Amino acid sequence: MRIVAGDLKGRRLMPPSNIEVRPTTDFAKESLFNILRNKIEFPECTALDLFCGTGGISFEFVSRGIRQITSIDINPKCIAFINKTKEQFKVDNLFALRQDAFVYLGRSKMQFDVVFADPPYDMQNFDLVPELVLKSFVKPGGLFILEHSREHSYEDNPYFSEHRNYGKVNFTFFTMPEQEEHEAEE
Repeated sequence: MRIVAGDLKGRRLMPPSNIEVRPTTDFAKESLFNILRNKIEFPECTALDLFCGTGGISFEFVSRGIRQITSIDINPKCIAFINKTKEQFKVDNLFALRQDAFVYLGRSKMQFDVVFADPPYDMQNFDLVPELVLKSFVKPGGLFILEHSREHSYEDNPYFSEHRNYGKVNFTFFTMPEQEEHEAEE
């Protein structure tokens, strides 16, 4: 895996072979960040990377100048790898936390400009992730991106904005309104 653009472009992420993850392909990452480049101002944004695995998406955000990113994964090997890599790359705006993503979503009160989630495709309760994230974690006007298999469709979600397919990788984008309708009526 390599970082495809930004200040860390070309740097390789070399996770140990004993970490079982499904990294987002370089082609899909590059396409995703080309879309994001037109949607957000990286230096002004905070981001959350749920089910971050070895941190490929997190380091892409860092490479493009994100103000701060929080990376969540339950696997201690993944978090140890991310922390080791951030030291090697001299990164100080990435915070990797070993935690079950659902526990984090149930307890944290933080909100982010951008949330990216890449749950295991075969995970039970996969379809709860958009509801939990959109309910509390995306700032007004913010963006949520869910990576998923083609078996899932979210076009009926009221916050759905677009779907992109890159081979076996699917991204669905959700946009949080600037303010909720009930707030506008007050």
